[in-house]
Amino acid sequence: MTERDTRTTHFGFQTVEEDQKAGMVHGVFTRVANRYDIMNDVMSAGVHRLWKDAMMDWLAPRPGQRLLDVAGGTGDIAFRFLKRAPGATATVLDMTESMLIEGQKRADAENMADRLSWIVGDAMALPFEANSFDVYTISFGIRNVTRIPDALSEAYRVLKPGGRLVVLEFSQIPNPALQWAYDRYSFNVIPVMGQIVANDRDSYQYLVESIRRFPDQETFAAMIREAGFEQVKYRNLTMGVAALHSGWKI
Repeated sequence: MTERDTRTTHFGFQTVEEDQKAGMVHGVFTRVANRYDIMNDVMSAGVHRLWKDAMMDWLAPRPGQRLLDVAGGTGDIAFRFLKRAPGATATVLDMTESMLIEGQKRADAENMADRLSWIVGDAMALPFEANSFDVYTISFGIRNVTRIPDALSEAYRVLKPGGRLVVLEFSQIPNPALQWAYDRYSFNVIPVMGQIVANDRDSYQYLVESIRRFPDQETFAAMIREAGFEQVKYRNLTMGVAALHSGWKI
């Protein structure tokens, strides 16, 4: 057994072997795929929509750009991008085929199918040539990647010079009292909602735990710089419940 074979990572608060995590995450999103969008609305009282709009405001999509949305699931980010950028195209990549299938249903309804590609793939080994995309986005997905530095390196590789990375992810509230209150809500309410709405408490217990394991804003910004990106900045959303991170391939 090699050293790499024995490396471990976290799955929520569990310690697991690295080669197990992808399958476990895949299982989570396969189970919740057909209720995923509804649960996002229920958990956040619809605020996730405002966060995604804020992401687009900062990104400022331009006509003709080529977007890669990783862990793009049911297409929320890709749809928003294409609505703001005439002539642009988007590739949605996700490791869970059932999430992409749900997204394809929505694409047909919004008459965007001809501008979208849907690909099953791994954020740590993207099936694209270097310097292929103008924009790389990942929304509430980077924390589920087994090796985040590998995913960031792949993002840098596939972006064109002058391309931009934008990450939307749950983060840490700087105020300890507010963080305590948010933790009580997250651990006591969200798994119960998952049981009621999606008939799956365990998956939403994992999602809450994965948020707590994700690096804080400054630590994650440093990881983005380490991958080669420049002009790295972040913006807190809803007092730090979520954060946007941006970096450029110069």
